[in-house]
Amino acid sequence: MTRGQKRRSQLAALTLDLPPAPLDDAPAGTRPRIVALVPAHDEQRALPEALASLRDQTTAPDRIVVVADNCTDDTVPVARRHGAEVLETVGNTDRKAGALGQALDALLPALADDDLLLVADADSMLVTGFVETALRTLRDDHTVGAVGGVFHGEAGSGLVGALQRNEYARYAREIARRADRATVLTGTATLFRVGVLREVAAARGTRLPGPAGRVYDPAALTEDNEITLAVRTLGWRTVSPPGCGVLTEIMPTWADLWRQRLRWQRGALENLRGYGLNVVTAPYLARQAGMYAGIVAVGLFLLATALFATAGLLGPPTGLWIAVTAVFVVERVWTVRARGWRGMALALPMVVEFGYDLFQQAVFLRAAADALRGDRADWHHLAPSGA
Repeated sequence: MTRGQKRRSQLAALTLDLPPAPLDDAPAGTRPRIVALVPAHDEQRALPEALASLRDQTTAPDRIVVVADNCTDDTVPVARRHGAEVLETVGNTDRKAGALGQALDALLPALADDDLLLVADADSMLVTGFVETALRTLRDDHTVGAVGGVFHGEAGSGLVGALQRNEYARYAREIARRADRATVLTGTATLFRVGVLREVAAARGTRLPGPAGRVYDPAALTEDNEITLAVRTLGWRTVSPPGCGVLTEIMPTWADLWRQRLRWQRGALENLRGYGLNVVTAPYLARQAGMYAGIVAVGLFLLATALFATAGLLGPPTGLWIAVTAVFVVERVWTVRARGWRGMALALPMVVEFGYDLFQQAVFLRAAADALRGDRADWHHLAPSGA
């Protein structure tokens, strides 16, 4: 089975596991136009499946535009061969945010405020009811400015891949427990109101950081996190319903994962510094403070464990500590039950996922150190492999 076939099979299984998309009962010709924007840098390998998932939507976009950014492979001909329009960036040095900025400069003048813009990654596939679910959400709740996806990791890549899939399963559960409130409009796929994007552009340089007139801040390392802060600062809600599932690429090696997560955390810290402390950023800042406090707590726990072991005082848990340990084990296993027995078996020993947590904590510490030193953070993109 080829990689593309495996991805399509996994997407089909994911679609079955998600709640069905609500039927679009709007009269013909009355729904807003939907333009799908697919930023792509050397994505000839994954692009065909991504475009197919857009065409196969129960409510399909009216236009699909691939934004080919500094491509050195066959992204452009592959996009055209699969029925997409192509917009090639010119002299872009601002990564994904810059590519999206050039595309929006070309597209927004022809769109009405009531139209919708779907930004979807070229390495991701949307479940068939994504657009329909998002469209109904925006139609039923006029306080929602954008609808993000709930992402799930594609199969493969051994242990590092399995750990990421467990992590993503817990994140999806966390969103559901927050009544679908999205703290980040994932870059894998998000449907925006065009009017909201215009509000963001108009507020840049005053209420929002970034150059005036730009939808995306070109300085942002994590454009999805930054645009979420922008939308929420302007008073709009952001949600991620379970019907908006996305199958996305996972990092295949520990080195790739390190670079990806370093960018994510560094970008989050820089975005919060740019926005400062306010009613929107306060929960984000509290979460960051809690996370770094947790890293200190884990360090003290490991130190105490080492000292007790050296003194010969360390033994198996007894009494109350058995119950505490059991609660931790049950929680870790139960929160990944959506992944089936494989995900639960990986969570059961705890030590493997604890090692994964330590890896991520090392990333967070490195990101904080780099930010304090003012070191420049780099964008990491997986090298293309195959046509």
